[in-house]
Amino acid sequence: MNLKKLAGSGDNIMLLTLPFLVIGLVLNIWRPALFAVGGPPPALRVLSIILLVPGLIIWLWSVVLILTKVPRQELITGGPYALVKHPLYTSVALLVLPWVGFLLNSWLGLLLGIILYIASRLFAPQEEEDLSRLFGTAWDEYDRRVMIQWL
Repeated sequence: MNLKKLAGSGDNIMLLTLPFLVIGLVLNIWRPALFAVGGPPPALRVLSIILLVPGLIIWLWSVVLILTKVPRQELITGGPYALVKHPLYTSVALLVLPWVGFLLNSWLGLLLGIILYIASRLFAPQEEEDLSRLFGTAWDEYDRRVMIQWL
């Protein structure tokens, strides 16, 4: 199994995000009060759970599709990929990291989610070009049909 095919742009996205993660975690351990969101308050806890659950489902569903279809060199167009072009990146950046952070009484997850989202917007176009070359008209049809290009 070709790891690069499975990773897509994930390696570049993580390389850009990693320094922020390391620095953020060190600062969060050293000065946790800088990152505290105040508990979290009950309303933020409920909202975090409401958004985290679908985020985890979309992320896991995307991972399963990648692990099953990419090794067979199949273009993934169903499930969460029918809704948004990059559901794995989008779900982790917008629905998992920020809300896990809030549940852990930290806004660091929000910061990391924003950085991950920016990194995915920077590197995913190259991934799309590669997919376009590999799948040709099937990619073009998927690109026209997907409901949300990016969130």
